[in-house]
Amino acid sequence: MSRRALFCSLVLLALPVPLVAAPGGPIGVLPLGRYACELPGDVEGPVGVREPAADFTVTYGSTYRTPAGKGTYLLTGDRVSFTSGPIRGAHYQRTGTTFLRQTLPDGTPGRLRCVRQGGLSR
Repeated sequence: MSRRALFCSLVLLALPVPLVAAPGGPIGVLPLGRYACELPGDVEGPVGVREPAADFTVTYGSTYRTPAGKGTYLLTGDRVSFTSGPIRGAHYQRTGTTFLRQTLPDGTPGRLRCVRQGGLSR
């Protein structure tokens, strides 16, 4: 192989290759901090009814923690799937930077919603 052909081959190998998007959209992470969860209230009462047992804190990267332990999640596009830990199997739809709505197994929206309450505190 000539030096020129070798050089051209190396240049082609060094070119950036476009990444294929993950199914469901690009992979991302949620903003760090505590997410407080609630169910909708009713006309005669409060706007939301707190569900502290569903609260979680996003720590670093794709990790979260609850009083029951730590785990990981996967954010693809606007879908959040908890893949390990105490809330493994839970799914949420991201409807804003800090707002998540539970998604039921059949894909329909659930009643539970979680809102980021603030940054990460140790």
